[in-house]
Amino acid sequence: MSGRWIQQWDPEDEVFWRETGERTARRNLLFSVFSEHIGFSIWSMWSVMVLFMGPAYHVDPAGKFFLISTATAVGAVVRIPYTFAVARFGGRNWTIFSALSLLVPTVAAYAVMKPGTSYGTFMAVAALAGIGGGNFASSMTNINAFFPLRKKGWALGLNAGGGNIGVPVVQLIGLLVIGTAGATHPRIVLAVYVPLIVAAAIGAALKMDNLAPVRNDTGAALEAVRDKHTWIMSLLYIGTFGSFIGYSFAFGLVLQTQFGRTPLQAASLTFIGPLLGSVVRPVGGSLADRVGGARITLWNFAAMAVATGVVVYASVEKSLGVFLVGFISLFVLSGLGNGSTYKMIPAIFQARAVSKGMVGEDAAAYGRRLSGAAMGLIGAVGALGGLGINLAFRQSFLSNGTGTAAFVSFLAFYAVCSTVTWAVYLRFPVAKATESEAVYAGV
Repeated sequence: MSGRWIQQWDPEDEVFWRETGERTARRNLLFSVFSEHIGFSIWSMWSVMVLFMGPAYHVDPAGKFFLISTATAVGAVVRIPYTFAVARFGGRNWTIFSALSLLVPTVAAYAVMKPGTSYGTFMAVAALAGIGGGNFASSMTNINAFFPLRKKGWALGLNAGGGNIGVPVVQLIGLLVIGTAGATHPRIVLAVYVPLIVAAAIGAALKMDNLAPVRNDTGAALEAVRDKHTWIMSLLYIGTFGSFIGYSFAFGLVLQTQFGRTPLQAASLTFIGPLLGSVVRPVGGSLADRVGGARITLWNFAAMAVATGVVVYASVEKSLGVFLVGFISLFVLSGLGNGSTYKMIPAIFQARAVSKGMVGEDAAAYGRRLSGAAMGLIGAVGALGGLGINLAFRQSFLSNGTGTAAFVSFLAFYAVCSTVTWAVYLRFPVAKATESEAVYAGV
């Protein structure tokens, strides 16, 4: 429990926030983003490694989809313990540890990434990469505690968006390696990340803080599990973040398998969607701060359904140009939805406090308590959506040779998410409501 500890923290106090809190919170946000960014890169590195796995590796497309699914699944599961680790060990202390732990999957992949390695070994190492997905949960829980409600949409969106950019960055590095050294040198990609991992840990050690008031609350965790809105928001987060991470991992393989792109051609396109989806995530949070998370989320899911329809058409017609337009649009929209759905979580629980008669700081404290407990579970379930997407692609290609059937199922799911958002959070608008109450309307 050693390290830099802040004993008192009240971001809702405007004087405290202006004089002390904002500067400290922004500093922690900056280094949290960097560490989470590296975590996302390591989590998604197998979306790049499979592009290097030519015929000499003897792994078919279905096997490659299963490799990236393994990393996705582990990343989703470890988000739950990572959420509670922040309060147990401190946000700074856990960021140092979680950053250094990324050396394990990176070094392991460096050791085994060569023809002749057994598929079981590849599976085990891909599973190790999943720990990078846990960094998101601990980082979001930590930053949620630093910022006041009115700033959470922007802060959480920026934190998550900066982390998500780790996906296109590792893909860009893979493109650079394939374009210069060729598709037989995957270890160069892995070697790049070793000093970056060390830098993230050092930055956290020197510049981040632990918040003493943040403590694990078993009662809050149990209450969050029992609350229907935890599970409703988990469903919506499957549609946004699950789509983002699932598509990010699968994009290159879909281009190779369905459209016959070479590793270099696939890598030159793969990074575009994740990059745009990451950059736009803070925009989704900012729009939700101003307009309301539920409204942005509703229209976003409707737009995702339309974009998926475009992808289905392109898949049937075998039109790469139209496919890219539709698929990249899905990335952008999933990024917007990531920001808006995460804004909804603290607002919903604070509004729940208002419905129980709480006001002022009591309502804010209740909202922080419940939303902090819920975020880890929601993040874990949402990441499992990425697993579902990769498994759907695997089955679609096994059965039909294309991803069309998978995209049709995704379209139907987005229609369900749109309906749920409207029915639960927007069906009964409240006149002259506060922002929290507007998000909560109809519950």
